[in-house]
Amino acid sequence: MKLLTNNDELAAACERFSHHEFVTVDTEFLRETTFWPKVCLIQIASPEEAIAIDTLAENIDLTPFFALMANPAIVKVFHAARQDLEIIWRLSRLIPTPLFDTQVAAMVCGFGEQASYLELVKAITRANLDKSSRFTDWSRRPLSDAQIEYAIADVTYLRDIYSTLLERLTRANRLDWLDDEMQILSSPATYEQHPDNAWERLRHKVRKPRDLGVLMELAAWREQEAQSKDVPRSRVLKDDILVEIAQSAPRSIESLGNLRAFPKGMERSRSAADIVAAVERGLTRDPNTIPKIERARRGANGATVELLKVLLRQISEETGVAAKLIATIDDLEAIAADQDSQTPALTGWRRSIFGEKALELKKGRLALAIDRGKVITLDWHEEQL
Repeated sequence: MKLLTNNDELAAACERFSHHEFVTVDTEFLRETTFWPKVCLIQIASPEEAIAIDTLAENIDLTPFFALMANPAIVKVFHAARQDLEIIWRLSRLIPTPLFDTQVAAMVCGFGEQASYLELVKAITRANLDKSSRFTDWSRRPLSDAQIEYAIADVTYLRDIYSTLLERLTRANRLDWLDDEMQILSSPATYEQHPDNAWERLRHKVRKPRDLGVLMELAAWREQEAQSKDVPRSRVLKDDILVEIAQSAPRSIESLGNLRAFPKGMERSRSAADIVAAVERGLTRDPNTIPKIERARRGANGATVELLKVLLRQISEETGVAAKLIATIDDLEAIAADQDSQTPALTGWRRSIFGEKALELKKGRLALAIDRGKVITLDWHEEQL
């Protein structure tokens, strides 16, 4: 157990790590009161040692760590990597590659959907982790021995999890099944917070194009405010208030202040004028720039989607691959509407285990039946016997 607080120790450790085929990585951060995550600790392990980097130590220089993350000869292993990668991207503008996410790998190896680190540790190593430090304040110094031990355990057991999952994927010829997910995680676009895209989190909250146009402008304003002040979005305005403003579309500060959900007194702030200006931009927005609002699917397609859900579950149980990794509800709706859809479920390995059968089911050439309490598939000539 070792906590690094000076640059010489950090540079030496990263040099040692650079001679291994893989390293495991995790971070501890706070985000409850900020927009951007505040990283407090970075943990790294090689097959031979494990360390924690105190990122709040005075004058600490993370350059050797970033160089390690950029080294193409070393696999960087994370569990549920997205937030850790967002932190590294924000600090350095680089994405660690090559990348291996054990949560995604576990979904291909029969551990269900979004298996936690704790679940994998218990299933693979038979160890029981002490999670008493889980909700600790990682920004407070000094850190206790128990806190450091807890943090480093998040990368030490990860070594065995990685080795086990890698061996299973290789033996089953499924290693390349992770490629699509790793490409998403390795793309800078995954972590870029563009204010103009902020409305997408709320797109299902409104039903009229006019309301959506206003919501797009309001969401962009709120995102800019939250980022510039480094506060959570809800500290600027909560989602339900943003939606009510979009639907009411007040064109004056007085009308804005009369809304039931609008915070009392906020109409006297500079933000009130900015909100009214955003509403005005939304109301005068070019209709061609407002995305079409998705309507509820029709009954015929809805029935097809329900059958595809049953098939998806059957395939998931048969192959041991998590259903959400094989196909999403959007994929199923796309297949139900168009057999030539470009949805991911009809490409690559997903097509081979699910997509082809989904198309056969839609064409009436595949039947679903129950045998001894389990759903099975029957092709058309078996059904005739």
